[in-house]
Amino acid sequence: MSERKLFGTDGIRGQANSAPMTPGMALRLGQAAGLWFVRGDHRHQVIIGKDTRLSGYMIEPALVAGFTSAGMDVLLVGPLPTPAIAMLTRSMRADVGVMISASHNPFQDNGIKLFGPDGYKMPDETESEIETLMDSDVSARLAAPSHLGRARRLEDAAGRYIENAKASFPRGLTLDGVRVVVDCAHGAAYKVAPTVLRELGAEVIAVGVSPNGTNINHECGSTHPRHLSGEVLAQGADLGMALDGDADRVILCDERGQLIDGDQVLALIAESWATDGRLQGGGIVATVMSNLGLERFVQARGIELHRARVGDRYVVEMMRERGINIGGEQSGHMVLSDFATTGDGLVAALQVLATIVAERRPASDVCRRFTPLPQRLKNVRFTGASPLQHPHVVQAVRDAERLLGSSGRLLLRPSGTEPLIRVMAESEDAALVEQIVDSLCARISELA
Repeated sequence: MSERKLFGTDGIRGQANSAPMTPGMALRLGQAAGLWFVRGDHRHQVIIGKDTRLSGYMIEPALVAGFTSAGMDVLLVGPLPTPAIAMLTRSMRADVGVMISASHNPFQDNGIKLFGPDGYKMPDETESEIETLMDSDVSARLAAPSHLGRARRLEDAAGRYIENAKASFPRGLTLDGVRVVVDCAHGAAYKVAPTVLRELGAEVIAVGVSPNGTNINHECGSTHPRHLSGEVLAQGADLGMALDGDADRVILCDERGQLIDGDQVLALIAESWATDGRLQGGGIVATVMSNLGLERFVQARGIELHRARVGDRYVVEMMRERGINIGGEQSGHMVLSDFATTGDGLVAALQVLATIVAERRPASDVCRRFTPLPQRLKNVRFTGASPLQHPHVVQAVRDAERLLGSSGRLLLRPSGTEPLIRVMAESEDAALVEQIVDSLCARISELA
């Protein structure tokens, strides 16, 4: 397998209208992915969705041109969450699905994620093959004039996702009398998320629902959850939920304005599903970033915790390998494979709301499943080659690991989407955690 140059941990991503995120690249990607998935004599289909970024108007038609030139028919669904594109790809038996989004990144960035006909993100090997096609001359393999694809809009796409999301909420329960603040980050879920909550009976205060092409994720959504906290307190809400730009992740907030991260949500859903006999595979999948407190909590209840690489695609891969139906990340990606093939922030929040309603207890009680160990994560930006292999950094890491001993954890990893080194430490000793993270970041900064 050749090394991927364009695809990262979550598709292709970059600043819009600069390499690699250009119309030319999108055209080549559409042709290459189209040719890869055109197999047999039937009419082939691709579903293309997007978030609300201004650059979506540039990337979308370039992809349409690429796929139609490869002989694929295109169904355009407009702004919809990433999990909606995965769901539609599978339920409509499309050959491939495409989401145009840079998730939680600012509007200047954009990205492209690909889904196979089963609704799952494509494995690294397939992405490598598509990259190889993009770098080659495929002109002789493109469709003849009489076999070009057509493009049309799928008018009921949002309604299909809304009904699918509502179906994940337990029968016999409603959200009548529950007051919910939902921050849609001016992103892909700005219409569908409030609609789902209202149709389930909730009193909805919707914020971040006025996209203008440049305000996606700007001081709102899951990357700026303090905005949500203030709104929950001001509105006297029972729960707050902040989605990101493509709504595949969620950060929650209890009625006291306290934030609830993905680890707590994993703990809640795992315990609830285990009690109801719905947990599959005897465990859950988290990542190397998840808190030791989560691991101890689930293990005390006979639930095994498996750690995957950071990135919901790797969480899903491990879930499928082990037959597990709950997985997620501390950052708020929650994958519940009973309902979705990828992270779905809205569906995860509905599971939490169901527990709040069923137990008739406030979110501050329901969502505090364990006390996390002191943990700190800090990012260091760098230019040029990654400094992680530098002898001074290697030695600093060894020294830090000796200080932490067997009761703590240290993790340094490069971001998959930005030129950042993420430094994380956790231990029972909060002061030691602070010292180690600051020291390592200082050492990396000297070299970066």
